[in-house]
Amino acid sequence: MPHDISLITTVAAAFGFALILGFVAERLKTPALVGYLVAGILIGPATPGFVADLSTASQLSEIGVMLLMFGVGLHFSIDDLLSVKRIALPGAVVQMSLATLLGMAIGQWWGWAIGPSLIFGLSLSCASTVVLLKALEARGLLTTMNGRIAVGWLVVEDLATVLILVLLPPLAGVLGGNAAAEGSGPLWQAIGKTLLEVAAFIALMLIVGRRALPWLLWQVARTGSRELFTLAVITAAISIAYGAAQLFSVSFALGAFFAGTVMRNSEFSHRAAEESLPLRDAFSVLFFVAVGMLFDPAILVEQPWQVVAVVAIIIIGKSLAALALVLALRYPLNTALTVAASLAQIGEFSFILAGLGLSLGLFSSEGMSLVLAGALISIALNPLVFAAVEPLRRWTLRHSAQAQRLEDRDEPYAQLPLSTDRKYLEGQVVLVGYGRVGQRIASSMKAQGIPYVVVEQNREQVEALRREGIAAVVGNAAEPAVLIQAHIAHAAMLVIAAPDAINIRQMADCARTLNPSVEIVLRTHSDDDSELLRKDGIGTVFFGEEELAIGMTRHILQRFSPPPATG
Repeated sequence: MPHDISLITTVAAAFGFALILGFVAERLKTPALVGYLVAGILIGPATPGFVADLSTASQLSEIGVMLLMFGVGLHFSIDDLLSVKRIALPGAVVQMSLATLLGMAIGQWWGWAIGPSLIFGLSLSCASTVVLLKALEARGLLTTMNGRIAVGWLVVEDLATVLILVLLPPLAGVLGGNAAAEGSGPLWQAIGKTLLEVAAFIALMLIVGRRALPWLLWQVARTGSRELFTLAVITAAISIAYGAAQLFSVSFALGAFFAGTVMRNSEFSHRAAEESLPLRDAFSVLFFVAVGMLFDPAILVEQPWQVVAVVAIIIIGKSLAALALVLALRYPLNTALTVAASLAQIGEFSFILAGLGLSLGLFSSEGMSLVLAGALISIALNPLVFAAVEPLRRWTLRHSAQAQRLEDRDEPYAQLPLSTDRKYLEGQVVLVGYGRVGQRIASSMKAQGIPYVVVEQNREQVEALRREGIAAVVGNAAEPAVLIQAHIAHAAMLVIAAPDAINIRQMADCARTLNPSVEIVLRTHSDDDSELLRKDGIGTVFFGEEELAIGMTRHILQRFSPPPATG
């Protein structure tokens, strides 16, 4: 009798079908994630032909969840979140609440109980960070202010979802599930116990993990073995997730997330992310395939109007709510449209939430199939939604005076105060971008007493600079009105320190039109860009790797140069 090879069969089928259909999805200009989900449908029990082992696939998908959440933790930056907190925090909380209520209302209308309706609404409320990052990167929006707001918004959603994953098990009994808290104690005791366990785990990670994990990685890195380092990273992610579940009753997802956040604080965080990426990607594929195996395509035929309602909530309801919220927070129309497009899909956290609901007896396979249908359709349509943002903005501005007012609304930090010192208004440096590079440049100019005006798209950053007495304006330096407010006409130099390769030429052309004699200094991230910009004579170009080589060479030559001759 041959030995059991169900694990090998499941992995081979999952990877094989995912590769083919992921490739097809990319060729059709849709995220590969759609192909992975379809692969799961094809090898799942709801479709004819080969059926993979669902139990094995589910366990593999748990590893995928751990590594996926570990990756989210590795890339989670509290600084990035704080930079857009005034829009991302209230916006995400209100938008998630509205989307959840909308999903609950639809569920109740269909005759569902309160528990399944709540899980359904929560699953529709959280967008996919993976899908968003790929969409923004493909359009060159990731480093723009609109991109940072969208990412910050989804980070808040991720954190809120993590909290929901913690609180859902103790609430399951009250909501009608089969996982009521042990014993018959009151609900507040169950929730209190859960929060205490989570707090104990977090405290252990912050006190012990923050020291132990970097020390462990340092010891392994000293061996010089790449394989051992990768093994150490993966072992830390999975072992901490497993230990958190066994010792503190914390979900695998939360344990892995905090393992990533703690590891992010070490000097090996970038290497850990790089070394674990292939394995994370592989098991993430298995996660999406396993999710696809739970989908019953018959629901598209049997309940088409329910599917339409789900897609409408995701693409129209969530987007309109986000659009209104961003405009209400006094941000321009283009920012509101970008955030709205970013949220017009659901993904990995929706699957994790719906899966937890299934395991707690709070959700049905029918609801899971509706969530999966909504995810498949919304992810497939998301590139079209993003592509429609700019044409929709232009059409709206042409046909609506109200839209023009929303696009060009008064920004309190778009103008320098009348009390600004005269030294900032003539012969100054206009510094575009106040990131890591911009801050270093500004610090050096301040030490030398060189006057400068900062142009930055982050409103919170400009507000903080003005509190420090630094001249700063909000806006995109590619727009003439913004450079005029920075008094470019009387500036001695324009320094473009922002990593915005798309608008560099427009900024330079605009500055030269307003001040033909202004000197322009700029940075680039690629050799090709630096060569083209130098050839066009736009200004003095600094390329990061080139400057690093020059600095290291100068140090070497100084070390080995002969001592000066003595008379």
